[in-house]
Order: sequence, then C-alpha cells, then structure tokens
Amino acid sequence: MARREKSAPPAPRVPDPAHHRKPRRWGLYVPFIIAGVVVVAWTGLWIHARGEAGRRMDVAADQMRAAGFQVTWAERRITGYPFRLNVTLTDAQIREPSGWSLAAPKLEGQAYMHGLANWVLAAQEGLTFTRPIGGPVAVKGDVIHASLFHLDKPLPNLSFEGTKLTFTPATGAQPFALTAADKVEFHFRPGPDDQAAVMLKVDAGQARLSGLFARMAEGKPVAIVWDSLLSKISAFRGSNWPEAVRAWTAAGGRMTVRNAGITAGEAVIGAQSGTLSVGYDGRLNGTIDVSLRQAPKTLGAMAETGVIQPDAALAASAVAAARQGDGDVARANITFQAGRTTLGPVAVGPAPKVY
Repeated sequence: MARREKSAPPAPRVPDPAHHRKPRRWGLYVPFIIAGVVVVAWTGLWIHARGEAGRRMDVAADQMRAAGFQVTWAERRITGYPFRLNVTLTDAQIREPSGWSLAAPKLEGQAYMHGLANWVLAAQEGLTFTRPIGGPVAVKGDVIHASLFHLDKPLPNLSFEGTKLTFTPATGAQPFALTAADKVEFHFRPGPDDQAAVMLKVDAGQARLSGLFARMAEGKPVAIVWDSLLSKISAFRGSNWPEAVRAWTAAGGRMTVRNAGITAGEAVIGAQSGTLSVGYDGRLNGTIDVSLRQAPKTLGAMAETGVIQPDAALAASAVAAARQGDGDVARANITFQAGRTTLGPVAVGPAPKVY
C-alpha cells in the first residue's frame, strides 16, 4: 500500500491593503474663499457708501440753493477705501442770503465706515470768512478743524478749534478786532428740554493796533469767554440768519448767560447771569449782571473809540465808582431795551444788533 503524502497547509490569507485616497484640499481653501467673499461684499458696501455720500451732498446743496444760499466747489473727490470716507473739496464756498460767507481753498472731511454720522473737517490751507459790511478776513493757523457729530439727529453737535491763528482783513475791508490768537474754540451742544449750549473761548488774542480792544489791552493779550444756554432751539429755523432769529424769538426763545467775560490787559468785564432775547428791530433785549474791573479805563477807551459818547462815559464812570467795593471791581446791571444800552441808570449807546 502506497504511502500517502500530506498536502501542504494553505498559505495564510493576507488582507489587501485599503486603497489610500488623496486628502481633500477644500479645507485649505475655505478660509480664503470666505475672505474673498467678505472683501467683495465690503468693497460693494464702500462703493455704495461713497455714492450715497456724494448723492446726499448734492441733495443738501440743492436744498440750500433753493433757500437762497450759494454753495459751490470746483472739484470733489471721495476716497478712503477700505475703512473711511475721505471727502476733499477744492475752492469750496458757502454764502448765506444776508451776506455772511465762508470759503476754503481746500476742505477735507473724514468719517469712518462704522460711524458715518460723525465727521471731522479740516482746512489746513486756511479759510476766509466774509462779513456783510466789514468784508473778507483771511484766517491762517497751525490747526483749523471742526467736527460734526450726530448728523442723524435733528440738530448735530458742532465744534471748531483753531490754534496759532492769524486774522488778516482783505484790502479795502474793515479791520477785525483781533490780529492773532493762540487758540479759538466754539461749541454747539444740543441738550434735553429743547435746549442747546453755546460756548466760545479765545485765548491769548492780540488786538489790532487801534480800536476798543487795543485801548483796553495796552499791548497785553485779550481773552474772551462766553457760555450760554438757548431755549426753544428747535424753532431756530429759516432760510437765512434774520429769518431764523425771528422764528426763534417768536417761539419764546431766550438766551441764559451762565458765564461770560472779556479780559483786556488789566480791564475785565465779566457776567455770571442774565437773560437775553432779540427785539423786533433785531437788537438785544434783556439784562445781565456784570462786574467791571478798571471801569474808568474801560469806559474811557469806549469813549475814545466812539463806542459811547464822552458824557455818557463820564456818567457811567461815576455810577461804577459809586458801586465799587474795597477793591477796583464794580458791580452793575447792563440793560438792553428799546434799542438802547444802559449801565445802571445811564444810557451808554445803542443795543448790540443781532441782525
């Protein structure tokens, strides 16, 4: 019987290796795709904002022209992509119907895309304001800028600031009270209860070589401060300055003086309280409580420059002397009524004209 050989055991089965797929690269591209979409969307938003800014400027200018204003500029450029809107106007000018105007060879405005209701303006090459009677005055300075905040509200906040300013009347124009000032500030702040604060401050002003300020200052710096509160401010509307003032007065608008004063050398005129309005003739009405330091010098300078008559200055000096305490400060009331200004019981001249 033949010997039967054993068969070899079957070889172990080795599983086939899994097919190795190439990794997907979409995960690497997704952030760049998202960034590209954001850039395209933001670019479209900026272009729309630029067009809207130009359109609103044109509409506002047309509305002002229809009301009698003159609004012009030679060229307008809107830049600032991606995060700002920069508006540059060359040879810009605005003139209101009563004759006041403001012009700048180059006016720049800037707002951030996230706050288009807040703008900062600058006139680094200076500006020129024109008085209806006095004529043009050129203003130069290290800094001349302004801000307009909350343009989406009925009345925005307005601020102006200038440093190291010089004031130069044009040839043939009447002199301006100041030739220079270290700093000038103006602020308009709407508040609650239909009120608004108006503040003006002039530091280290230099008076012109002749005139009332120069006589009072005797070569020393002049400082001015004015802090007041206006009521019924929403009624201050009109196509020009006189019309707006008349509408405000008719609505019962009043100005409450909180702090005011002029310091010219050793002479000081200060006011801590008073209420003023405007009469039908466009002149001030009301009474303010004032303190006068070096009153005879101040009143004498006013007489020498023709602001008041010499006999009125003499009578007013007597009143101030009678009301002067131990020092050289006299306290009195200045009243504006029926077109006249009186210091105590003495008429010293016409009331200041508002329009």
